[in-house]
Amino acid sequence: MHHGATGRKQASLTVAGLFAGIGGIEVGFHRAGHETELLCEIDPGASNVLRRRFPDVPLAADIRAIKGLPNVDIVAAGFPCQDLSQAGRTAGIRGTQSSLVGEVFRLLDSRKRGPKWLVLENVSFMLQLDRGRAMRYLADQLEVRGYSWAYRVVDTRAFGLPQRRQRVILVASKTEDPRTVLFADDAEPFEPDFSPNRWCGFYWTEGSRGLGWAVDAVPTLKGGSTIGIPSPPAIWKPETGEVVTPGITDAERLQGFDADWTLPALEPHGVRRGHRWKLVGNAVSVPVAEWVGMRLSEPGAFDTSRAGALLGRGVSWPKAAFGAKGDVYPIGVTLWPIRRQAQHLSDFLAFRLTPLSARAALGFHGRAIKARLRFQEGFLEAVHNHGHSMRTTAER
Repeated sequence: MHHGATGRKQASLTVAGLFAGIGGIEVGFHRAGHETELLCEIDPGASNVLRRRFPDVPLAADIRAIKGLPNVDIVAAGFPCQDLSQAGRTAGIRGTQSSLVGEVFRLLDSRKRGPKWLVLENVSFMLQLDRGRAMRYLADQLEVRGYSWAYRVVDTRAFGLPQRRQRVILVASKTEDPRTVLFADDAEPFEPDFSPNRWCGFYWTEGSRGLGWAVDAVPTLKGGSTIGIPSPPAIWKPETGEVVTPGITDAERLQGFDADWTLPALEPHGVRRGHRWKLVGNAVSVPVAEWVGMRLSEPGAFDTSRAGALLGRGVSWPKAAFGAKGDVYPIGVTLWPIRRQAQHLSDFLAFRLTPLSARAALGFHGRAIKARLRFQEGFLEAVHNHGHSMRTTAER
């Protein structure tokens, strides 16, 4: 990770983590040398994890009950994107901020001098939500408070983890230039070609539409599937034809956490086992947060010539942009700020892999055949054969 060309020691900043989940932003920020003063998380399982992993940090349950923020340098929040949709709609009708993101703005307003930095993280779908209105709402709320802002979609694979995961990181400030944090680094994306010795990840719960196909990586770990159950992605091993799923411990590692990071979620009055998948799927990838944390304490230079023409209203927002006072400018950067050497998926996974069940494999195969999507040669046949061999084994 870059520590800047000057070699000077990074300045340590203080952080308040709202909607902290299992602490992905905080772990990354700690690795970048920062300190957390306050955490807030309402999910009982996630709260158990935070209590165990950050025992000395005050933990609030409900953001609505927090009167004001401590005097910190960074306020970080990974709030749910549905709240933006609600906020955008109600803002026009009643002017109320009933959504949770409104609570972030309330807390920012509770301090005369705001934090030096605001860092928000969300799914990349946020850029299309309500035809860009949700994003406009967010920008308007920041600008009315005197913030300039920048955002960038980043892919977790850029940081050496074999998970294709795209998330929006938004940085805003009243006094600093957020572009020096998000746009100072840029690298060439790497898309591996298929080969028989590269494992491929896909969503076995899909098949009728997309399937999240990823060569030498898993697709995005999600909080739950379209059918409402926490489900790991499946992995096809082309060299043997096997179809397997990783366990929760590898899922934690695919997000950059230590193995068993979410084990405390199961403690007394904790949550059912499957809930750990939801916690991991909703988390921020640790090395992404570490990169942001490094740049917050040591902003860099960025190339102004990459900025595009002023963005019109009512359009879908680009993968990276910056703005202030109602204006939005796209900027030509990739989803890969840096490019760390990644391990092959087959080398990265360290724990037991479970064969995909006959029912899951054959169900996926049936949907895929009906949908007539195009697949890698040999893939559907392998899933079908795997399903049948699992069924035969079960019947013996």
